Amino acid sequence: MPLNLLAPILIGILIWLFLLTIVFWRIYLHYNKLTEGTTNTGLKPLLEELISQNREYKKDIEKLGAWCDRIEKEGSFHIQRVGLLRFNPFKDTGGDQSFILSLVDKNDTGVIISGLYSRSGLRWYAKKIKNGKGEEHELSDEEKKALRVAGEIKN
Repeated sequence: MPLNLLAPILIGILIWLFLLTIVFWRIYLHYNKLTEGTTNTGLKPLLEELISQNREYKKDIEKLGAWCDRIEKEGSFHIQRVGLLRFNPFKDTGGDQSFILSLVDKNDTGVIISGLYSRSGLRWYAKKIKNGKGEEHELSDEEKKALRVAGEIKN
């Protein structure tokens, strides 16, 4: 073998050895990081432990997902939108001292509380709401407006 070819071959082999050393060192560091803090010796028990932990984590995640779904389903029945409207029921006297408060859930089901102020006192009324309509009594224009105000605040 001629000497002029020997130098490039040796340089190539040295570069190859350097690259293999880097790859080996990275694998060694990765293995040490993987086995850090474990009492098991060897890769097989470590991998079995990791697989076991992974199965437990998957079960926990499934439980959390079911729990979140249940909370989301139950949450749709809680009060989510509130509408408040002040108005004057008597056009010729007084100010906007009467009010309507609508408390509804995601499906516009809930209650409307009306407070009508007059000179003789304050009168309170409550109506059940189901799907945006009065269940037992017809809604007044002001009550419908209070429902619209509550609907503008959708989440």
